[in-house]
Amino acid sequence: MMKTIISTDNAPSAIGTYSQAVKVNNTVYLSGQIPLVPATMMVVSDDFTEQTHQVFKNLVAVCDAAGGNINDMVKVNIFMMDLANFATVNEVMSQYFQKPYPARAAVQVSRLPKDVLIEIDGVMELPNVG
Repeated sequence: MMKTIISTDNAPSAIGTYSQAVKVNNTVYLSGQIPLVPATMMVVSDDFTEQTHQVFKNLVAVCDAAGGNINDMVKVNIFMMDLANFATVNEVMSQYFQKPYPARAAVQVSRLPKDVLIEIDGVMELPNVG
């Protein structure tokens, strides 16, 4: 098993004992991204839509650092403070992914780090090269 730690300055640095992503062979396991702006490590805003866009921008950066792109994600887990925002997540997600969409779970949770409104993690499968 070949395990590689993925790290980029274009996404928020880890705020705990974890890596931004871990690549094992062609599979990349992305840690949860919250709506922190990488340069400041501050939450982008209190607005759910803006937070959701920032989370996807952070995921794009980690996917790029791993040698793929967000459309290589095969599974996405979305954690929200309020499932009433489900339609907004769908709208924003459609701006980052092309069909066929990844498998997905979306759940409401009682609290997220830094009291943000959304967190997303997932799994990416890199195409075979060579």
